[in-house]
Amino acid sequence: MIGQGVPTEAFRAAVRVALDEDLAAGDPTSALLDADAAAVLAARAAGVIAGLPAVEITLAEVARRLDLEPATFQPELEDGQPVAAGGSLGRVAGPARVVLAAERTLLNLLCHLSGVATLTAAFVTAVQGTGAVIRDTRKTLPGLRQLAKYAVRAGGGQNHRMSLGDALLVKDNHIRAAGGLPAAVAAARKAGPGLPLEVEVETLEEVAQALEAGCELLLLDNMGLDAMSRAVAMAVGRARTEASGGITLASARRVASTGVDFLAVGALTHSAPALDVGLDW
Repeated sequence: MIGQGVPTEAFRAAVRVALDEDLAAGDPTSALLDADAAAVLAARAAGVIAGLPAVEITLAEVARRLDLEPATFQPELEDGQPVAAGGSLGRVAGPARVVLAAERTLLNLLCHLSGVATLTAAFVTAVQGTGAVIRDTRKTLPGLRQLAKYAVRAGGGQNHRMSLGDALLVKDNHIRAAGGLPAAVAAARKAGPGLPLEVEVETLEEVAQALEAGCELLLLDNMGLDAMSRAVAMAVGRARTEASGGITLASARRVASTGVDFLAVGALTHSAPALDVGLDW
């Protein structure tokens, strides 16, 4: 099972919003069809699957809105499993009107989330053996955060904050607004006592300040590899470290080899290409 389980209510909410768009005026193209359909969800490219719960939820919601019998979905894989190009994810059967009206919504969610899982898995593979963990950020499409972070877990990554209230993260603009790193850290601790604290640092001087302030996690932002290695050495036994800033698949292993505990990769959720999945009759 994927850590933290399936966010079923988030899937339902996303499906409702999507169908509000797609079925606002019904589906006149398919309105006169009176036939049953049988189709297979097939991957057009290799990847890691995420989002299969959207299929059954979408089919059920479409049937409810059109007042028709629901279509059924028989999955052949589970979220988090790899699929080869041409591989089957599962089979759909039921009223053609339901299947056709649901097709785009379920594919939109399935392709996007599988793309996130696939890119995450590629990053996890890239740093394998280094001890570094791939983590996501809050750079998600509005309304899809729980689903995107679920897809990251499906790809073998870990989640950072789900929302601003989950932990204290003192960033560069907080530091500037407070008049310096020590003041910003003190203000954050006062505002959120007991919450985990991470502070963004850009220079070795700021690393020293953060360590002096007792920060338990340092976000090493846009540091060169040499500076990052020195920051990690300074933090050993005192704080964990997380690299961030433009990390790519090509650079991930070099960054991980500096000894950081985490790699924060915004691209997992803001730039993952969709995995090509189709519904073939």
